[in-house]
Amino acid sequence: MSENRIYIYKRYERFWHWSQAALIIVMMITGFEIHGSYTLMGFRDAVNLHTLAAWALLVLWAFTIFWQFTTGEWRQYLPSMRNVSAMVLYYTVGIFKDVPHPFRKTVVQKHNPLQRLAYLALLAFISPLIWGSGLLYLFYAQWPGLGLDKYLTLEGVAIAHTLGAFLITAFFFIHVYLTTTGHTVFAHIKAMITGWEEVDEAPVAAPAASRKR
Repeated sequence: MSENRIYIYKRYERFWHWSQAALIIVMMITGFEIHGSYTLMGFRDAVNLHTLAAWALLVLWAFTIFWQFTTGEWRQYLPSMRNVSAMVLYYTVGIFKDVPHPFRKTVVQKHNPLQRLAYLALLAFISPLIWGSGLLYLFYAQWPGLGLDKYLTLEGVAIAHTLGAFLITAFFFIHVYLTTTGHTVFAHIKAMITGWEEVDEAPVAAPAASRKR
C-alpha cells in the first residue's frame, strides 16, 4: 500500500492538545509533591502552582468543549464496539509481527474504536473522580456552610483524589507509549505538531465497467 498525507489535526486542536499535556504534567509533578512523594519546590509553592494549573486547565476545557460542539468534532469521541477485538489483537500481538494496522485514520474518523472507549472511560469516570475530589479538596472550608461535612471526610476525598491522580498518570503514560506505534517512533507526535498525518492508502479497485471481460 502507498502512503498519503492528509491534514487531520486543526490548529486549535493541536494548541489545546499540547497545552493540556503541559498543564497535566505540571499537575502531576506538583500533585505528587503535595502528596509527599518527594520535595522539589516546597509544599506551599507546589499547592499554589497545582491550583493555578487546575484552574487554567478548566478554562482550557471550557473553550475546547465550545470548540468541539461548534465544529462537530465531538462526534470523534462517540464510542463504538466495532472492530475493538481487532484493535486489541493488533496492540497485543500484531504490532510485534509487523501486521498492517486494522484502522485507517480519516478526517472524520481520527480515533480508532479502542481509543474512543479509552476517552469514554476518561470522560465518564476518571475526570469526574479527579475533578470532583479536587474541587471538594479546594473548597474544604465551605463544607460546613453547604452541609457536606456531615457526609464527607477530608481523608476520604484525599484518597479519591489520589486514586484519580494514579489513573490519569497511567492514562498519560499509555497515551505517550501509543504515540510511538506509528510508521516511525515520532510519526504521530510529528502529526500533532504539523497537523499532517501519513496514512496507508489502500489501492482502489477499477470500476466494473472498465474491467476487461
